[in-house]
Amino acid sequence: MDGHAFTLAGTSLVALPSGALYWEARNLLCVSDLHLGKALRRARTGAPPLPPYETRDTLARLESDLRRTGAATVICLGDSFDDTEAARALPEAERLWIAKLQAGRRWVWIEGNHDPGPVDLGGAHLAELPEAPLTFRHVARPGQSGEVSGHYHPKIRLALKGQTISRPAFLIDSDRVILPAYGTYTGGLSCDDPALTGLMRAEAVAVLTGPAAHALPMRARR
Repeated sequence: MDGHAFTLAGTSLVALPSGALYWEARNLLCVSDLHLGKALRRARTGAPPLPPYETRDTLARLESDLRRTGAATVICLGDSFDDTEAARALPEAERLWIAKLQAGRRWVWIEGNHDPGPVDLGGAHLAELPEAPLTFRHVARPGQSGEVSGHYHPKIRLALKGQTISRPAFLIDSDRVILPAYGTYTGGLSCDDPALTGLMRAEAVAVLTGPAAHALPMRARR
């Protein structure tokens, strides 16, 4: 399978170019920070608008990953919706699309800081999920091992052909993996920010998303 293969807590995982994490032994797909309904929330609050198709674009990419992997379990690692009202206000067509993706699968919504409570969209709703030897939660905790989290929307800056570009990236070390935001138009935090360098070991790698998954030293000069 295309992607960056690595081991965490003795478990073989693959960071997919899309930003999803695949655990083949459990046939499990994990995505973080979908922020579904972000355009709706911004319109509701009077913020500058976003193109209204961001939720459909995110769901289409998720459907593609599910088709590729055939995953029987899906973990949405928090901030799946831009806020609770955005979840309630999802158009019926998009609610039905989510129900179609859930059909025949175990589906777990992990609580995030944007969506702290259950939503009426099927699946289980948990604060975190121990799935030995790993633990899935929204925000990383110092001193943990075998942890899979999201929240920070990590990105890496690269100099390419005289220009600086920014790409969402997985951050991986021997203790944890922090997933990039999977949702469309989600922004991000540079991987050299102290919030991230304080969590990751010196040997951590950043795995770029995009056409292919490329691993680079997280702390290399760019």
